[in-house]
Amino acid sequence: MRAKPLSGIRVLDLTRLLPGPMATLHLADMGADVIKIEDTEAGDYSRAMGHVRGAGNPGAAPMSDFFRLVNRNKRAIRLDLKNPKGCEVFLRLAKKADVVVEGFRPGVMAKLGIGYEALAAVNPRLVYCSITGYGQDGPYADRAGHDINYIGYAGVGDQIGNEEAPVVPNFQIADLLGGALTPVMGILAALIDARSSGRGRHVDVAMTDAVFAHAVFPLLGFLENGRAPLRGSGMLDGGLPCYNVYRTRDGRWMAVGALERKFWETLCDILGCTELKGKHIVYGDEARPVKERLGAAFASRTQHEWSEVFARADCCVSPILTVDEALENEQLRARAMAIAGEGLTQLALPVKFSGFEFAIARPAPGSGEHTDEVLREAGFRDAEIAALRGGGVI
Repeated sequence: MRAKPLSGIRVLDLTRLLPGPMATLHLADMGADVIKIEDTEAGDYSRAMGHVRGAGNPGAAPMSDFFRLVNRNKRAIRLDLKNPKGCEVFLRLAKKADVVVEGFRPGVMAKLGIGYEALAAVNPRLVYCSITGYGQDGPYADRAGHDINYIGYAGVGDQIGNEEAPVVPNFQIADLLGGALTPVMGILAALIDARSSGRGRHVDVAMTDAVFAHAVFPLLGFLENGRAPLRGSGMLDGGLPCYNVYRTRDGRWMAVGALERKFWETLCDILGCTELKGKHIVYGDEARPVKERLGAAFASRTQHEWSEVFARADCCVSPILTVDEALENEQLRARAMAIAGEGLTQLALPVKFSGFEFAIARPAPGSGEHTDEVLREAGFRDAEIAALRGGGVI
């Protein structure tokens, strides 16, 4: 078995909640040594968000399922960066690090004396990634925000919902696309460059930018028609009968993705709607009776019955599963995407590598669990560590 893809890469992780921790989770799962740095007070708020296990158990530190899911395979230290001595400790850690990831508002790290310029001075090869809602510059740079705000500014929130109103998505598009996957892309690109050039980079990721950069179909509609499609009227958001969802007899749903004509014609044959074969790509008033005809056909059987039928057909029709059903789905199980760890079901790394089998090497860390261990690796003597702890720095 070969070394893990990111073996030997050390990441100092100052992020909290979902976006940044999800980004560093991917790095940790691929083998990076991710050191989660929390303050000496509340730390990462997600430790106490939602269902908390271990409360009332003297042998276990209370820790939420949310925290466990996005912080496995990491180590953790507690460090007071508001204390100048804490910043000195961080600078020493940064000398031997490859990556720093932070999610503070622009300028916060620089005011503490540990911004990109200061860290690059002690470690020119360092890749420094800032994850914010709006980026390091621009008129909104200092504004607070969350996922719903970022997709709103990017024009994507306007596209989610129906003709009556936009809806709040229950999948965090900006946090995960913009705050997790985009930073990983930028960090890996900068690491490759640093290995050849000897110089790191400041990777500036704005979650709003990342969503906007992927809004291909809203932009396409604007370019073609002078405006984005109305909600629920576009090619991939419910406007087409051949790309839609239909209710079954038992109140469940089927997903139809028969965009290609061959798939559409197969679908029409199976449903007994051969008269609709010429209504493949239709919109608006022309699409309405086609949707109604398909709706009536799907309503004649249960989801399970239709799933059995379409499992034998090649036309991009599948059941819409609940999360618990997805966990038991034969395809996802074959890909080992749901794994047991820390006493709860977790989601696996979504990338498969030859010569590397993903595993949970360590559970999510307790608060400050690895402080002494990490500091010793950075060259701190036991007496120094004791002094730092006595002064409340760690």
